[in-house]
Amino acid sequence: MLHSIVTTVSRHRLARAWAVAVVIGTLGVAAADAGAPATDVGQARHGGPNLKSHVALVIDEARGEPLYAKHPDQVAPIASITKLMTAMVVLDAQLPLDEAIEISAVDVDSVKRTRSRLPVGALLARGELLRIALMSSVNRAAAALARTYPGGTEECVGAMNRKANELGMTQTRFADPTGLSSKNVSSAEDLSRMVLAAARYPAIREATTAALHQVTLSDGRVLEFHNSNGLVRNKTWSIGLSKTGYINEAGRCLVMQAEIAARQVVIVLLDSWGKYTRLGDANRIRHWIEATLPPAGATDGAIHRSAPASAAPGVMGQSSGNLPQPRHHGAPAP
Repeated sequence: MLHSIVTTVSRHRLARAWAVAVVIGTLGVAAADAGAPATDVGQARHGGPNLKSHVALVIDEARGEPLYAKHPDQVAPIASITKLMTAMVVLDAQLPLDEAIEISAVDVDSVKRTRSRLPVGALLARGELLRIALMSSVNRAAAALARTYPGGTEECVGAMNRKANELGMTQTRFADPTGLSSKNVSSAEDLSRMVLAAARYPAIREATTAALHQVTLSDGRVLEFHNSNGLVRNKTWSIGLSKTGYINEAGRCLVMQAEIAARQVVIVLLDSWGKYTRLGDANRIRHWIEATLPPAGATDGAIHRSAPASAAPGVMGQSSGNLPQPRHHGAPAP
């Protein structure tokens, strides 16, 4: 049985507090070798999902407990998962979402030299840039959002790191607002915190779960952008938030907040190398939860847990109810 300690946080520090519950006790998998590292939860005794992602974490949001963990504290590049933090600090700044922003030459990717259908000179509302940066992971859109942040890109990245610190994301560092830099690193544990924080912003939830969005350029051309996570178009999924990411150093990445078998869960998948493996892993997790775990609200004793071997480092309880409210939720992007 896991026990939670509720930490009292003074009112003036509440905005900087991440969670009030820290799960302690023992987590791990029973292993034939008692000295084997116990960083994985949910695999041994009840046939956990055979995931291809190198890093994986599934959190039961209501309980603040990990249902499955695979290298949850390993620090790795996170690619465009970064854009969730970019969006949060832009919305926190309460900048007008209807303000027109022109894509500049400085917004062009000089790190990976990726291409973009969004041309230099395109004029779009900040809300539209936010939407396509989150939904379709458009790097030029994210770069423009950061460039027009008060103080410019450098201050935007500074705000991202400060917010990560406020959320208790101690293993996270941001070097750029797009995720093109491999210096943007985090762990699955930290990203689960970021997902829960981002889910407090209606504009982020709406943008990341939209299937497509059309933008009209000044010359009359219409560009159609699609969600980079194909699962949002699958009617069998109930997804509240989603973000994908990919650079060579990070592999294929995916974070989601979803409802599975009447449970609100957070899923973090990092370093998955097959083109569709992260989606396959998400489906494997869903099928495993539906087939193995009792519906939400069942007694603790009914939850299938691995036999404890030794403490899994850093696995923390995190309930969305314990998150500080964002300073500005932001209206849904146009």
